Amino acid sequence: MVEGSGGPGTPGGESLLFLTDEQLRKGIEAMFFAYRGFTADPDRILEKHGYGRAHHRAVHFINRSPGTTVNNLLSILGVTKQSLNRVLRTLIEDGLVESRVGNRDKRERHLYLTEEGHVLEAELSTAQRARMRDAFRHAGPEAVAGFRTVLEAMMDPEMRRHYGRLKEGGQ
Repeated sequence: MVEGSGGPGTPGGESLLFLTDEQLRKGIEAMFFAYRGFTADPDRILEKHGYGRAHHRAVHFINRSPGTTVNNLLSILGVTKQSLNRVLRTLIEDGLVESRVGNRDKRERHLYLTEEGHVLEAELSTAQRARMRDAFRHAGPEAVAGFRTVLEAMMDPEMRRHYGRLKEGGQ
């Protein structure tokens, strides 16, 4: 929790609606450092394979939505088509992702993880789940719910729609 950012009756006593610039700066910095921690374990795993974070994000979202289209993945990741194609080409050549032509629209490519892709994804997500589990356990249930609320509130509307579909188990 950001120091002094609690609601009435909590340490700091300030309402969350009235955070000072200094309190917000501390929250921003905490987020930067937390992100470094969150990505540190996967980065070490990815480095062994010669991959980067873009590969990780692609593998993660293909795993979450098997059969997702390249266009949907472009929308989720917010990268250029050229950048995504470079990442997908590597993952396909290395046998981690399979690209299939769409049944209804032959121009569409649907993406699936191969067995080897699932192994890498499991290794990456296991490391991140362990870190999240430890942090959530330390923070407690109310903080976990508040954290998710804050993250969802920070999402742009388009990203919130993608996130909502993933939460519901769809694409």
